[in-house]
Amino acid sequence: MAQDEEKNTNEIEFSEEEKPIKRISLGLKLGVPNLASGTFEYVLPFLGNHIAPYVNYGTYLLTLDDSDIDLSYTEFGAKYYFNKKGKGFYAGVGVSSFASSLLYKNVELDGGLTGTGSVDLNIDTTIIKLGLKTGGTIYFSLELGYGLGTIPDTLTFNATASNGVSQSVNEKIPTIPGVGTGGIIVGNIGLGISF
Repeated sequence: MAQDEEKNTNEIEFSEEEKPIKRISLGLKLGVPNLASGTFEYVLPFLGNHIAPYVNYGTYLLTLDDSDIDLSYTEFGAKYYFNKKGKGFYAGVGVSSFASSLLYKNVELDGGLTGTGSVDLNIDTTIIKLGLKTGGTIYFSLELGYGLGTIPDTLTFNATASNGVSQSVNEKIPTIPGVGTGGIIVGNIGLGISF
């Protein structure tokens, strides 16, 4: 009986060791600052399966505070998984580019005029984050971190009234979720497939 129990224990350990690591993950992330983005990750087959390069990308159009904001978010870097299975707790480091084109409407000009104007705002940050990713074919992930970077309070651009009068103006940056003067808050949940 003891031999049968030992045999069953060995079979369980053997089956766990034989389970292949799911190296490729494709998914969707929702949160800040990316709102919604697609994600790709590949667990490298060396260095003990701890390192996984990743890329996140999303683009969308928002309307906030009488402004239309055309955003694209790109992030790439690497995660370090604390276990050897390419899942579980991890720390990540990367760089992000938060590119936006802002169209300001109803800008107050001299002489009681109102106008419109557009300006580009590009924010580059260094991302530091901690996360958790479940295993299996369908995975769930959670990330929290911060993107270090310098973000201006105001933007200067030319606004033009309907009669053609143009004037240089300063406008505050619209409130973008997760974006502050010292950087960008990173907080998201993800869902996807691994194979």
